[in-house]
Amino acid sequence: MSKILLLGSGELGKEFAIAAQRIGQTVIAVDSYENAPAMQVAHGFEVINMLDGDALDKIVAKHKPDFIVPEIEAIRTERFYDYEKSGITVVPSAKAANFTMNRKAVRDLAAKELGLKTANYRYATTSSALQKAVSEVGIPCVVKPLMSSSGKGQSTIKSESDIEKAWNYAVEGSRGDVVEVIVEAFVKFNSEITLLTVTQNNNPTLFCAPIGHRQERGDYQESWQPAIISDKDLFEAQDMAEKVTEALGGAGLFGVEFFLADDGVYFSELSPRPHDTGMVTLAGTQNFNEFELHLRAILSFPIFEIRLEKTGASAVILATENSQNPTYSGIENIAALPKTDFRIFGKPTSRSNRRMGVALTNDTLETPIEEVVNRAKAAAALVTLKY
Repeated sequence: MSKILLLGSGELGKEFAIAAQRIGQTVIAVDSYENAPAMQVAHGFEVINMLDGDALDKIVAKHKPDFIVPEIEAIRTERFYDYEKSGITVVPSAKAANFTMNRKAVRDLAAKELGLKTANYRYATTSSALQKAVSEVGIPCVVKPLMSSSGKGQSTIKSESDIEKAWNYAVEGSRGDVVEVIVEAFVKFNSEITLLTVTQNNNPTLFCAPIGHRQERGDYQESWQPAIISDKDLFEAQDMAEKVTEALGGAGLFGVEFFLADDGVYFSELSPRPHDTGMVTLAGTQNFNEFELHLRAILSFPIFEIRLEKTGASAVILATENSQNPTYSGIENIAALPKTDFRIFGKPTSRSNRRMGVALTNDTLETPIEEVVNRAKAAAALVTLKY
């Protein structure tokens, strides 16, 4: 069996580690703090700053993994090319991990090299450069750090008075050592989707049914599957997703995000790993959840089909305060509900708006999606964190 070095040990890493454990793989979980969620279910763990290339080299040499699986952005990803040359499989590939850890590389690949439709955008490395970029793309616009996760540092500029505040917030929410932002023209979209795209080593690229989601502060609050989308828009999104994942190379699951607007589909972002909105697949919507798909593609296990079996929804359980020892009440209330499940992530500390768990609901394919989403939201509201 294979040894997997998991770089990043949050809730997505935890579910991936559980999937790997179920088929006998060895997982070493790595993060910047002890007792991170995936460490609680792994064979071993390491605590390092993954932006320290030397520290990263040492644990790779120590564990000699067959696979390196990134789960977060803040990693010295340029080292991946050397690991790949030494015979270690970087997931999905060193190029994919390196490009997508930085919004600049993947956006330029999509827009300039592949010609995919994206929002008009600029980059800025200073507050004054941001002012110029905003004047070029127009107001309203969206500002994001080039390296961040879960919406950290993301904000919308609605007037010139927001520019300085947006710059400071982006710098504060940035991960890594890149102090640069992307400024995107505001797309008048009707909805957003995540298209989970599975690339395989020896088999065709497959797509999950599209996932809809609602965001606040740049972070998802609810997701549902399937999302409502026309056949034309779905074909266009699948074509874009296949082009960009093929250009990045490798095998694994990608979370590819799109805006659906009156004038068509816009490519937004891409993650080379299971996606937070894809936690809805834990509700039993598919024959394999996104973590199982990622693992099977990595191990070159053939995936014959991805079959939508139920409608489903997820709703996040958020912290509202900082705590070194958060506890939970009301979980038994979710457990009593039909066609409902939950996950508590086991994060050792909390902070305002930190994702601490998720409520999951499902129903038949004929059930209106709004009904399933409302049930998930109501279930999540039953859990209270104590600080």
